[in-house]
Amino acid sequence: MPFSASTPFKKRVFQGTVALLAMLALGGCSTTSKDRMTTGSIPKLDRPVEQMDANELRAAIDRVGQAYEKNPRDPVNGVNYANLLRMNGRDAQALAVMQQVAIANPADRNVLAAYGKAQAAAGQLQQALDTIGRAQTPDRPDWRLISAEGAILDQMGKPSDARQRYRDALDIQPNEPSILSNLGMSYLLTGDLRTAETYLRSAAGQPSADSRVRQNLALVVGLQGRFPEAEQIARRELSPQQADANVAYLRGMLSQQNSWQKLAAKDTTSPAAANTN
Repeated sequence: MPFSASTPFKKRVFQGTVALLAMLALGGCSTTSKDRMTTGSIPKLDRPVEQMDANELRAAIDRVGQAYEKNPRDPVNGVNYANLLRMNGRDAQALAVMQQVAIANPADRNVLAAYGKAQAAAGQLQQALDTIGRAQTPDRPDWRLISAEGAILDQMGKPSDARQRYRDALDIQPNEPSILSNLGMSYLLTGDLRTAETYLRSAAGQPSADSRVRQNLALVVGLQGRFPEAEQIARRELSPQQADANVAYLRGMLSQQNSWQKLAAKDTTSPAAANTN
């Protein structure tokens, strides 16, 4: 989803990583939603959030928001509502929602995970790490939470720690495209575009990769000055309207203060790692 042109480039990339995690959190709650569908209180989404245009996203926020208002203690409605709000850039409201849901469900692992991600999106990074740590169980660690810790550590300017967490997550879930994508974005943030592309191409090549992973690949390809190739990647499997929006966003990012040239100047010549574990 496009970000404001006034947002600093590096911050926008951080936000993109958090947005990806928000999408994963929403997907992770789908099983719980199905389990509780018999109550009739969980509104179904017509299509995956990443495929929605702005109007569809607003409509989904309205529907899920109405269900949340009827029962703000329900963990599934609360998590879904907060995730949708974050997808629409309403981070402060999403955090407020998750604060209320977490108070009502203090031991719910999914709620704690979503609360931590809402804190991260709102800039409360250390609190987010603490919350996600409470959601984790050492005997059955959740790779999604480990990867989320990595993204938060990247935002805190600790890329080495972040990448170790991504590799820990890959030990549990080998070749998971969302983890590989986050790992690639971590290298992008430090200007190592070649290594970033290697991981993102690996992520995009996995059978379960979705359009969000490919948009990250398009970004890193474009940042290296190969815009026709980036545009081709950005247009795959999207509606013309969505593709046009993504391409316009890519053009804006790549032209703003020559951002790709600044990153490319920092790009190291170190070979990309072949082992992702």
